Amino acid sequence: MQNQTPNIPAHIAIIMDGNGRWAKKRGLPRIAGHKKGTEILHDIMQTCQDLGVSYLTIYAFSAENWQRPASEVGALMDLLQLYIKHEIGNLHKKGVRLKIIGDLSKVEPAIAKQIAKAEELTKDNRKFFLNVALSYGARQEISQAAKSIAGKVISGEIDIENINENLLAEMLYTKEMPEPDLLIRTGGEQRLSNFLLWQAAYSELYFTDILWPDFTGEHLKAAVTEYAQRERRYGKTD
Repeated sequence: MQNQTPNIPAHIAIIMDGNGRWAKKRGLPRIAGHKKGTEILHDIMQTCQDLGVSYLTIYAFSAENWQRPASEVGALMDLLQLYIKHEIGNLHKKGVRLKIIGDLSKVEPAIAKQIAKAEELTKDNRKFFLNVALSYGARQEISQAAKSIAGKVISGEIDIENINENLLAEMLYTKEMPEPDLLIRTGGEQRLSNFLLWQAAYSELYFTDILWPDFTGEHLKAAVTEYAQRERRYGKTD
């Protein structure tokens, strides 16, 4: 499923930054910002569907986030479990397919099992695609793809001359999705932070100072409006 309207992105990716700062400004623990951030997803997903966007990929937890204090990591994992438990039924009823992308080998077995059940439940849904990047790092993803290709060369499954961009893309977590047309980062920082480095090669980038817990559907519409005014040439002349 892919949106055919040229001025509406088929796939939006979001780096949801600013949860901790949002909480600190209010004298709250950091996890309060993350909790508020999960609540924002309802509005953002509905706005995406209203606009005709088919895919939404959110950066929930990076490979580097494992280096945060154990108490914060534990709280984030608890929040993830609660979100899946409370929301998966609603997502399924609305025809949303949930896919988790990232290295789940570091995730506790109970959480990995819960994720697998949620993905299995929604695997045939096609109304909307929600991708959650968890324990995700783009460099790690590309490295793993390269290892997979090397293994296939060694085993004789593919010839080295047949290695190209398309083959590598087929080894990535996002192989079944269109590349993101628009990548949004909230919170004021202007970097990709190891997120979708391969897939975002030609994405339009949109940075906003608004902290993620304050980001609304109206802010998303503003980002899409700006996107629609840009000319995407992919290296060609206009």
